[in-house]
Amino acid sequence: MSNGVSNGVARSDLQWKVGLINTAGKYLTAESFGFKINVSGTSLKKKQTFLLEQDALEEVVYIRGHTGRYLSADKYGNVTCEAEERDQSEKFAVEYDKNGSGRWAFKNVAHGNYLSGNEDNFKCFAKTVAENELWVVQLSIHPQVNLRNVNRKRYAHLKDEELQVTEIIPWGREALIILHFDNGKYALKTFDNRFLNRDGSLSPELSNDGRYTLEIRSGANSGLAFKDCTGTYLTAVGATATMKGRNKTVSKDELFTLEDSCPQVILTSLANNKKVSIRQGVDVTANQDEAEDTDKEIFQMELVVPPTEETPGKWGFRTVDNTYWTQEPLGGIQSTARDRSNLNTQFVVEWLGDGTVAIKANNGHYIQSRQTGQLVGVSDVVTNKEKFYVKIINRPLLLLKNEHGFVGLKAAGKAEVQCSKTNYEIIYLEPSNDGHYFIKGSNNKYWRLSEDASILSDSETPVPFLLEPKGSTILTIKGPNGCLIKGEHNGLFRAVGQEVDATMLWEY
Repeated sequence: MSNGVSNGVARSDLQWKVGLINTAGKYLTAESFGFKINVSGTSLKKKQTFLLEQDALEEVVYIRGHTGRYLSADKYGNVTCEAEERDQSEKFAVEYDKNGSGRWAFKNVAHGNYLSGNEDNFKCFAKTVAENELWVVQLSIHPQVNLRNVNRKRYAHLKDEELQVTEIIPWGREALIILHFDNGKYALKTFDNRFLNRDGSLSPELSNDGRYTLEIRSGANSGLAFKDCTGTYLTAVGATATMKGRNKTVSKDELFTLEDSCPQVILTSLANNKKVSIRQGVDVTANQDEAEDTDKEIFQMELVVPPTEETPGKWGFRTVDNTYWTQEPLGGIQSTARDRSNLNTQFVVEWLGDGTVAIKANNGHYIQSRQTGQLVGVSDVVTNKEKFYVKIINRPLLLLKNEHGFVGLKAAGKAEVQCSKTNYEIIYLEPSNDGHYFIKGSNNKYWRLSEDASILSDSETPVPFLLEPKGSTILTIKGPNGCLIKGEHNGLFRAVGQEVDATMLWEY
């Protein structure tokens, strides 16, 4: 994830994946060939995506295009995207619109000029900031994130009807924050679709009190700041660390980083229909009838070793106590590991295509649920003792995205679902008890398959789909016909895929 922190690993200098929109509503575009730059993009696709790389020492950014090369400007105002290294001509200072619009100006440090332009006339020649030099900055990331305060080193989560920055680990759906882009500004939304206002209250409707402009800070303390309509910045206030606007200057207290939100799951053993838990101590045991409010039955799946064509991926299972599953010498599974580096903390998850998984330990044996519920890696075959239902619990709202755009209804009043929308659309996820999911569109109708296997959101009755995480933020969706949902550049969204490829992978 290029927006702060990825999978819990911090960078020495933060990167923010963005699109830059000029005053005419067009996106800055880096062409794939010839290092040419123009401002002609009509939507945020690959060529319109840039990385703003912050400097760990200076209050500057470097702008890197999708080709991996940097924007640079010469003294004549010419701009190219061909520099392979960061140097003086690639440094830009960020200034913010004094009128509070939230737009940014980029000043080339070497020559003192500002980026501006439209269509093919893109220059870095202006000496002062006017309308043409101001850019809307749109984050080009998945909107569902975890939000971490730089100073407190804690995460925001919904508690007592407030967003409180008190969690050491972002746990459950309460820690899921939706970044809502609205006319150049951002709102912060909780998992239950409520907006954070500057006074700390939450409301179902978005008002001016819930709109924030983004600012970044580089140097020793890098991060993102949210400025409200009165000019104060969001921070964590008081003993409850409630998020609200308070100070007119930015310190570590007002800085946040964004992190990927990994899948958090509840596992149910088919052998005894009990939920896997660590409630009884360090032993990982399938012995609970219900997932109580202790969070001891929730496990975060973190991809440790990505899959290759030859080898499957390996996952770590993190607990709410910030420990990981590990296999003990006699085969038993315990939650005693402090990190995921030991091979005994890494497991292969095999999705069996029916809503269940089998989990293989490092010794090459499948984890089996014994009569007592104890989990041990001793089996060479997969029977019901080795099968577990998986329920993703931190995605009550699903926002699906691929390289073509977001998934949503083709148009208001239409039932067709497509995958090329510019803005996210809320999709409602209802997990069943057998590993399947029922999916509702923003029109509150269930997804179903049409005769040509395209997806329609018009059913009154639930239809089962399968979601299978393939990475920390990537999944596949299998339709009731047994085929994977495939996205195409023209927006087609159909369950026609057989072997997994990039067109069937969805950010969620």
